[in-house]
Amino acid sequence: CHLRQAGKTMALKRRLWGLVNNAGIAVPVAPNEWLTKQDFMKILNVNLLGVIEVTLSLLPLVRKARGRVVNVSSVMGRVCLFGGGYCISKYGIEAFSDSLRRELSHFGVKVAIIEPGFFKTTVTSTKVHSQEFQEAWDRASPEIKEIYGEKYLKSYTEDLSLVTDCMEHALTACHPRTRYSAGWDAKLFYLPMSYMPAFLVDAMIYWRSPKPAKGM
Repeated sequence: CHLRQAGKTMALKRRLWGLVNNAGIAVPVAPNEWLTKQDFMKILNVNLLGVIEVTLSLLPLVRKARGRVVNVSSVMGRVCLFGGGYCISKYGIEAFSDSLRRELSHFGVKVAIIEPGFFKTTVTSTKVHSQEFQEAWDRASPEIKEIYGEKYLKSYTEDLSLVTDCMEHALTACHPRTRYSAGWDAKLFYLPMSYMPAFLVDAMIYWRSPKPAKGM
């Protein structure tokens, strides 16, 4: 009986001040019709559903501590620049974080989102992206290859302290921000871009992107 009571007391005292969700993968990235449902699920299971699962499992401890939840999203959660599951997962992180922030505010828990720009990590590795892009092309049907063309395929073929500083502030500041933009490209390009009319953003992306061989 004494052991059971001690166990209950320990459980009641357990608290978690900070939870940072930073795990993520970015590939495969390719035009959507080159990909399969499994390609999308590979990314969504880690970047979105994994974050949700970990957060829900630890929320009771964070709530008891009136702590912090910090979710690492991306500027691609504001402006979608390419196909595949990555941008979808980051838009999902934004929505999950917004709803979580409003729900947990009643319990003194603060939720922050970090939206990094481009940083040199394994997630943004050019070699990895090129390899996955090539594999998606190899799996594509003859019709898709004819429509997009070899030229389209060939056209496809920084300091992280900025991100960690945002994490530190979100965890330790008395009044953490709702959103943090890490990197000059996030602040000066992608963030303003996310407020532009959709037709203007589309035009900017069309202008910079390669054109399919059979496109209009």
